[in-house]
Amino acid sequence: MQTDRNISNNKPDIKIRDSEKRTCILIDVAISGDRNVIKKEAEKILKYKDLTIEIQRMWNVKTKVIPVIIGATGTISMSFRKYVSTRKSQS
Repeated sequence: MQTDRNISNNKPDIKIRDSEKRTCILIDVAISGDRNVIKKEAEKILKYKDLTIEIQRMWNVKTKVIPVIIGATGTISMSFRKYVSTRKSQS
């Protein structure tokens, strides 16, 4: 993504921008070991913090990062369910 400032982590897997609702959702997907699902989720949120702030400033939209982390055997975190349910209620 092009930004005014140089941001090292500026390539999320999926970007959804809704101009009418003035929102932007950044989705990053990863497959991790079962023990590292929560740790990896926190890393993804921190990784895109600077990009989130820059997008909010440039486009004047509310921006949210949704990390989709799945363990090797299908493990997901409780936070993932929260992200999915809040996304459905916004639609």
